[in-house]
Amino acid sequence: MGIGKTAFGAFADRDLRSLAVEAGEKCLRNAHAAPAQVESFYLGNFAGPAFVGQNHLAPYVSTALGIYGVPSTRIEAACASSGSAFFHAWTEVAAGVYDLVLVVGVEKMTSQPTARVSQILAEAGDCSGEMKVGSTFASLFAMIARRHMYEFGTKKEHLSMVAVKNHAAGALNPDAHMRKVITLEQAMKAKPIAEPLNLYDCSLVSDGAAAVLLAPLERAREFTAKPVRVLGIAQCSDYVALDQKADIVTFPAVRRAGEQAYRMAGVTPREIEFAELHDCFTIAEIVATEDLGFVEKGQGGPYAFAGCTALRGERPVNTSGGLKSKGHPVGATGVAQICDLVLQIRGEAGERQIERHSLALAENLGGSGATCVVTILGAA
Repeated sequence: MGIGKTAFGAFADRDLRSLAVEAGEKCLRNAHAAPAQVESFYLGNFAGPAFVGQNHLAPYVSTALGIYGVPSTRIEAACASSGSAFFHAWTEVAAGVYDLVLVVGVEKMTSQPTARVSQILAEAGDCSGEMKVGSTFASLFAMIARRHMYEFGTKKEHLSMVAVKNHAAGALNPDAHMRKVITLEQAMKAKPIAEPLNLYDCSLVSDGAAAVLLAPLERAREFTAKPVRVLGIAQCSDYVALDQKADIVTFPAVRRAGEQAYRMAGVTPREIEFAELHDCFTIAEIVATEDLGFVEKGQGGPYAFAGCTALRGERPVNTSGGLKSKGHPVGATGVAQICDLVLQIRGEAGERQIERHSLALAENLGGSGATCVVTILGAA
């Protein structure tokens, strides 16, 4: 397995294709592989046509990487686009259809003004209902947070601590969009966005790309001295609209994908040593720790507040800084999570390196829980 990422940030002088090519080329170099060896190509991208006005994106990127004559497929699954692309690439390799499959996730978001970005993102929700009445994902996740507070006594301090610890990790990540340490007081008193969420509860609008090269286990050492194995993986779906869900403080797609991935890997939640979880909003990370079985339902807030998910905690979550600090170029996020897990497993995470790093999980969420991909990785 090879990995490659761009820095995440706001890059006025970069276009979507140049970001994707940078990540793809870094990945191929990391795997000591040539473009001509790639047998299939997947692109994870949510809204390139809306953000940059370009359609037919998969061959647009693959040919720029020097990859010709192979299947080039774009996967769109909202913020889970490249997690889903990784899932489909893995199925090709696991089925023996192809040996070397390259996955690139990319998004160029800052080419549009903030209001337009919010509108494009909202289109991953229910346009006939939620969007018509003015809902955005900030307002939807604010409802989830408020309900979680009502049912379980979750506090604003719990949400803010997720932001604090993710910024602390992101400050050590040279590729992070916002390398800024914040205090609990700053997080608590930031500009309100959608009650009870404020500025530090919300992920960033970012540009960036990430890439992974997949190969069969028996060929892995042709490409790296430190192969990492996909032990379990699953993609599940659920209703798009929040009002169709029986319970808005849990995501059935996350629970089901987690259960399937654990079963495939032959492990339990207790055995997962660290994770990259989808913190598009701080409440999303708290709910994910519960739905994935790291803690009992309702205990995600106190678990984070106690420091258990911090970089030096008992089970670090988002050692990359997460979407909150690393950035959230939505089509790149799922593959970027995989890259960050691989860095830790290989012992190459620099100042962010954790001591226990042999078994890891990534959870990539699309919309308000309509799509989820859970991947479990371990050292081969």
